Amino acid sequence: MKKKTIIIVSTLVFIVLAAGCFLAKQYYHITKSNFTSLDKESHAFYVTPETEIETILDSVMVYYEMESKIAWRLTCKLKEFKQIKPGHYKFPAKFSAREIVNRLQYGKETPINLSFTQSIRTREQLAAQMGKKLLLDSAEVKTRLDDSAYMAKFGLTPETAVCMFIPNTYEVYWTMSADQLFERMHKEYNRFWNEERIAKAKKLGFTPTEVVTIGSIIASETNKSFEYPTIASIYINRVRKGIPLQACPTVIFAVGDFTMRRVLNRHLAIDSPYNTYMYKGLPPGPIRVVRPDILDAVLNAPETDYLFMCANPDFSGTHIFSSTYSKHQAIARRYQQELNKRQIK
Repeated sequence: MKKKTIIIVSTLVFIVLAAGCFLAKQYYHITKSNFTSLDKESHAFYVTPETEIETILDSVMVYYEMESKIAWRLTCKLKEFKQIKPGHYKFPAKFSAREIVNRLQYGKETPINLSFTQSIRTREQLAAQMGKKLLLDSAEVKTRLDDSAYMAKFGLTPETAVCMFIPNTYEVYWTMSADQLFERMHKEYNRFWNEERIAKAKKLGFTPTEVVTIGSIIASETNKSFEYPTIASIYINRVRKGIPLQACPTVIFAVGDFTMRRVLNRHLAIDSPYNTYMYKGLPPGPIRVVRPDILDAVLNAPETDYLFMCANPDFSGTHIFSSTYSKHQAIARRYQQELNKRQIK
């Protein structure tokens, strides 16, 4: 009888210990580690509003090994996990069942880096870029860019709206709304246009948006950074003297054909406020978004007597600057001859 009791007790102890070990192991998987990266690296996932739980799990399982399906199912049941919040989620090389459920259930996103360059020329292009990089409809962005009342909240107009989008890399949430995007870009715009830069612009006789407009023309004229300040001085001198800017990039913007390599007389006859051959002063707004270094080149432009510039006839991508029309005309003739020689139309 005693021997039988010992066996029963031993069996019960073994069962309790085994159950305890099993529960302890599941608790570990639930709270500490249940997914291990196959390549020991972290991985990111984009979850749209239509994504189902099983779909995201399948995506995760491409890169991770699940240590316990029981822990996963138990966690889902205990947390009543039935719906995923859309977002961008990045998981470490090891993470628990609870961590993935908590993050997906409550939308604890991982920020993304939102980057864009000054290749963006129009509001349509800007809206399209934001629609590609963020989980929002590009039409929502375009509608706001075109809305005078909406842009007035930021001290801008539809024509100057792109001023707010300064090319850089920003940490944002992929699911941010269009309004949140504009609020964030306005915050960055104000951060760039600090008291020192505003004072420099005022000293030159320009507003921040006018500086951006000048910078946008420079960005369209050259990619030679050493020329930025000199070109800025030319446009500043022309505005001050009431001389038309006669900037070809503004005419191209008015035409809307950004593949154009040569501005002809018929293009100069286009009646547009962006045709700086026809109208004096600056155009209504920038003809592209502008990098910070170009804006600073405008703000720190040197004092020169230059009024003219012409692409170098050697096609090096540089320009030749002149203070007299006669010298400029001679260089322009050489450049036109080279264009004809190369059959560039």
